[in-house]
Amino acid sequence: MSSITTTTTPATTRFGIGRTIRLGVRRIPFELRQYFRAGDQVFFTFLFPTLMYVVFATIFTGDIGEGPDQVSMATYYLPGLIAGGILLSGVQAPALEIAAEKSDGTLKRLGGTPISPVTYFIGKIGEVFVTAILQIALLIAVAVFVYGVELPTDLTLWVRFAWIFVLGLIACTLLGIALSSVPRSGKSSAAVVIPVVLLIQFVSGVYIAFSMLPEWLQNAAGVLPVKWIAQGMRSVFLPDSFRAAETSGSWEIGLIALMLVVWLVVGLVLSRLTFRWIRRDR
Repeated sequence: MSSITTTTTPATTRFGIGRTIRLGVRRIPFELRQYFRAGDQVFFTFLFPTLMYVVFATIFTGDIGEGPDQVSMATYYLPGLIAGGILLSGVQAPALEIAAEKSDGTLKRLGGTPISPVTYFIGKIGEVFVTAILQIALLIAVAVFVYGVELPTDLTLWVRFAWIFVLGLIACTLLGIALSSVPRSGKSSAAVVIPVVLLIQFVSGVYIAFSMLPEWLQNAAGVLPVKWIAQGMRSVFLPDSFRAAETSGSWEIGLIALMLVVWLVVGLVLSRLTFRWIRRDR
C-alpha cells in the first residue's frame, strides 16, 4: 500500500523541480549501460539503420535527378534512413525497454522510491539522445567515407537538421513511452512494437519515395511524424530541385515544424496518461 501511495504523490512534493531534473540526468549513464549490454537491442536498433543503408546503397547504384542536381542513390537514401534511425531510437528502443522493465518488476521497485515519472522520463530521453547521436553519426560516416556522399556546406541547412532531429527525437521518444503500455508482457513486447515500427517506416518514405504510395495511403500516413522527419531530412541533404517530387511540390518547412511540435505535445500527453509503474490489470 505504501508504494501505491507514493506513486500517486505529486513529484513536486517528493522532490523539487531542480532535484527531479538532477536525478533524471544521473540516470542517463545507468540507462546507457543497460542499453549497450543488450546485444540484440544494439544490433536491431543501433546498427540496423546503417546496415539497411549499406544494403540499399550497394544494391541501388547510379544517379537520380537531372543535370547539375544529380545525386547518387547513396545520397538519395541517406535522409530516409536518418529518419528511420530516429524512429528506431525514439520509439522502438524505449518501448521495448520499458515493457521489459515493467514485466520484470524494475518499474514496480522504482515506483516504491520517491522518484517521479519525470525523473524516469529524463533518464530515458537522455539515453535516446546519446544513442541516436552516435547512431546517426555512424550512418553519416559510412555514407561519406564508404559511398562518397557529399554533405551540405550551408550552415542554415545544418541548423534545420538540428531542430528537426531534436523535435523529432523527443516526439518519437514520448510516443515510444506511450507505446510501451500496449504489450501485456515483456515477452510479447517485440511482437507488438517491431511490426508497428516497420510498418510506419514503409509508409513514411523511409525505404521508398512517399509519392510512390497509393493516394489513400499517403493521406493516412501523411499525419505520421516520421513522414515529416523524412521530408525535413530530404530538404537538408538533397538539392532544392528535389522538392518538386514531394506531394505538395515543396519542402513545407513551416508545416514540418508545426507537425513535429503537435506530435511532441501528443506524445507528452499520451506518455503521461498511459505510464504506470505497474499494469493496472494486475
